[in-house]
Amino acid sequence: MNFDFGNPYFSTRLPLFARNVVSTSHPLGAQAGLRMMLKGGNAVDAAIAAAAAMTIVEPVSNGLGSDAFCILWDGKELHGLNASGGAPQSWTPEYFQHKYGAEAQTPPKRGIDSVTVPGAVASWVALSERFGKLPFADLMEPAIDIAERGYLLPTVVQQKWAAAAGELHAQPGFAATFLPWGRAPRVGELFQFRAAAKALRAIAASRGVAYYGGAIAQAIEKFAAQNGGSITAKDFENYQPEWVKPLAKDYRGYTLHEIPPNGQGIAALMALGILDQFDMAGLPVDGVDSQHLQIEAMKLAFADVYRYVAEPSSMAVSPTQMLDDHYLASRAKLINMNKAQDFGAGNPVKGGTIYLTAADENGMMVSFIQSNYLGFGSGCVEPKFGISLQNRGYSFSLRPGPNQVAPGKRPFHTIIPAFLTKDGQSVMSFGVMGANMQPQGQMQTLVRMLDHGQSPQAACDAPRWRYNAGFEVSVEAAIHPQTAQGLAERGHRMKVIHDVYQDFGAGQFIWRAGNPKVEGYVAASDARRDGQAVGF
Repeated sequence: MNFDFGNPYFSTRLPLFARNVVSTSHPLGAQAGLRMMLKGGNAVDAAIAAAAAMTIVEPVSNGLGSDAFCILWDGKELHGLNASGGAPQSWTPEYFQHKYGAEAQTPPKRGIDSVTVPGAVASWVALSERFGKLPFADLMEPAIDIAERGYLLPTVVQQKWAAAAGELHAQPGFAATFLPWGRAPRVGELFQFRAAAKALRAIAASRGVAYYGGAIAQAIEKFAAQNGGSITAKDFENYQPEWVKPLAKDYRGYTLHEIPPNGQGIAALMALGILDQFDMAGLPVDGVDSQHLQIEAMKLAFADVYRYVAEPSSMAVSPTQMLDDHYLASRAKLINMNKAQDFGAGNPVKGGTIYLTAADENGMMVSFIQSNYLGFGSGCVEPKFGISLQNRGYSFSLRPGPNQVAPGKRPFHTIIPAFLTKDGQSVMSFGVMGANMQPQGQMQTLVRMLDHGQSPQAACDAPRWRYNAGFEVSVEAAIHPQTAQGLAERGHRMKVIHDVYQDFGAGQFIWRAGNPKVEGYVAASDARRDGQAVGF
């Protein structure tokens, strides 16, 4: 039977209740993590196994050449891990302007000169060494099995795969890896990734050493040189992820935590700090006033983030200054309830991504995200080991400013895991994928949960908007017509999007329902992706 895998009917997901949970945007990834828990592992083991599997089953969003970030609750306190990689030592503005012309503003969007050192594999090793229970090699087993035997392509992954094929087919290694039979696989067709299985075996056997300075790094150096790039095995060998203290901001009696810059997580903190000046609970949750306030708060946050956020050593202002209560209150006063505005940055100075989360009955909770940035990243795939390389270098500027490229420097990052606590105790590990949609999705879902008491699954399923630039706002077709009309009347330039799989991100949520050994957790998985929450 040749099924039509398109579904003309609306499908509602129900929350999952369990004491041990993994939630990802692909079922096989979630099940890979659950296998580790059933084997005696903890939430960190589950998250690493899920992350490795996701590089195989959702290559449109991440791969073995990704970067990653993590916020982890160990049962007593939070830990943050920044596993974003730096620029190759050869990268300077002059390097790019010599190759691409003096008028070039950024490194190229695709190709080998968009690739910074990938940090995801290093994050797996660091997390396993510090918090894992199972042998590291065990965590790679599900991903190796899936890569070797293959899997049938699901609907949303296939849509994104087919959409990227036209732009990326000429990038080195892309067609040979991701266009079998000369085209993107169709829904329900088998895709095998044996080269990546070879890489995973090497990573497992060496605990990542093969990747950072060993055979895999050497293969990438050779591949880069053959295709005009300059990244070297030495760049890989010198890389280490960084343990960091998460930033925090209180909202409605809870505290939201984000990884500090070079990422954009501070945008969600700033937007909530601005909304804290308003009675959001007193406004209809889907009404025009609530949505207008959220859009304007997000605009104000982005104006500062795009002006100031970079590698911390290059920032002219500190995160503390950007999150100052008095400063955010002054920014809130700029909002006109009757009119959309295009805000500039303030002065805080005084005088393509997958997200997954896992939690276990001992109270450990992991909020983890890894990404190749734009769909399939650079489009370059090292053939021997199947390393699909990210394109984070595209986020650098070649002009003077906080994000100007420099050797070893980390670029501005969009991927942001999040964590919620209350009175110093864990509450929720969560994230929403999708470039600049990530802080917007976090803010919208938190307002629904904390101001209006909506469950994580309902908050996840609710219609979303996405601020783009200027007055441009994309909205899902499910938004209430009166709300859409009211926003348009206030000056927002509304674009209704019917393909929710593309523009509005996708979230995974695990909320602690009580004592993890007794009540456990309630988990949600976004219907905008192929994924699910699983548990026992």
